[in-house]
Amino acid sequence: MRQVCSSVRGPDAGRYPTGVSEFSWPDLPATQQPVWPDEAALQRAVAELQVLPPLVFAGECDTLTEQLGKAVVGEAFVLTGGDCAETFAANTADSIRARLKTVLQMSVILTYAASVPVVKVGRVAGQYFKPRSKATETRDGVELPSYLGDAVNALAFDEVARRPDPQRLVKAYHASGAALNLIRAFTQGGYADLNQVHAWNTDFVRDSPAGQRYERIATDIDRALRFVRASGAEPDEFQRVDFYAAHEALSLVYERALTRIDSRTGAPYDVSGHFLWVGERTRGINGAHIDFAATVRNPVGVKVGPTAAPDEILEVVERLNPQRVPGRVSLITRMGAQQVNDALPSIIQKIDASGHPVVWVCDPMHGNTYEAQSGHKTRSFDDVIGEVRGFFAVHRRLGTIPGGIHVELTGDDVTECVGGTAGVSADNLAHRYETACDPRLNREQSLELAFLVADMLLER
Repeated sequence: MRQVCSSVRGPDAGRYPTGVSEFSWPDLPATQQPVWPDEAALQRAVAELQVLPPLVFAGECDTLTEQLGKAVVGEAFVLTGGDCAETFAANTADSIRARLKTVLQMSVILTYAASVPVVKVGRVAGQYFKPRSKATETRDGVELPSYLGDAVNALAFDEVARRPDPQRLVKAYHASGAALNLIRAFTQGGYADLNQVHAWNTDFVRDSPAGQRYERIATDIDRALRFVRASGAEPDEFQRVDFYAAHEALSLVYERALTRIDSRTGAPYDVSGHFLWVGERTRGINGAHIDFAATVRNPVGVKVGPTAAPDEILEVVERLNPQRVPGRVSLITRMGAQQVNDALPSIIQKIDASGHPVVWVCDPMHGNTYEAQSGHKTRSFDDVIGEVRGFFAVHRRLGTIPGGIHVELTGDDVTECVGGTAGVSADNLAHRYETACDPRLNREQSLELAFLVADMLLER
């Protein structure tokens, strides 16, 4: 894939072309890429993406890197939350507001209960691609391509829906732009005002144990805000928040097409999102995904599973951040509740001994998925909590810093993960099982998780 770029200046000028020329990506192995049946249609879609405006700006990405740098040394905590797989159908104002509200409530809990600034990141405005363990899916003897996310094909199990369509890449861009516009309006236009803390809790979750505990915090915040106003102050920080968009950098044709050279720094940024991560299946050191993440200047993450070798992860970190910029790299561990205590320490020790400043983030979702008797893919809330507890315990034992959590969640009253004080049982999974891919915590479970994490932060 080759892409037209503007002139390049700065420390990376030796690698990138000058003037209006062609920006070349190396021909490296790329796993988890769709088989597009119409190459000409793909090239037309890529050409269209290459000239569309940025969805995010380089300066915003640099600011996020600085904020993540504070999490490296324990001066902030990262909260990443949102859908497993976004869908075009759910890209509505109500759905986006519900997800945003959940993350805002969780951040209030963490900030107030644990007295720590929270870097707020959403799995939003780009999470339209999904890796799969199998290229095809078979039902009742019919074999079709697997669902790879709405940016590639559709969830319905029929031949037309499952055929990869390059125009969906363009549709994903426009859907992401619409979501970002709405999120900016919410977070900068008054919805995120701390005076709204009670208003965020007027629906189904209010009367739950987590909702009632949240209400007590909201009442305390109200009292504190009244004191601040009586003192003649009303800081802008109380009225708006910084909220960043993140997704997995899975589809290389999409991410490369949205890479731009920043006129301010002369460096390349992927303007499809503020924060990008490379998945467990695609983080090979000699692969195209790590090369891409090493090229762009966004803050980036790497998913790390229980079979990862410490030397392998160190090599990836060195490739991504040779200048050792704090906040540039997050290691998002997804070990599973039963393996975190055994698999995580050696990786932490290797990276810590190297002196690389990484943000350690716990993904307690992906290592704890199983199939219920009903056939639904689910997760146990106890396992989710168990992995987070193990993550904190390992860091506490090693004297290192747990920097954040990364959670698949929704703002709706779904029944996809079992357990929690909400009491979702395996028998109830079919009641509101709405995810397009993996099971998500509902809002009540998300708030309960936030309170438990706040308690762990106090013990850190």
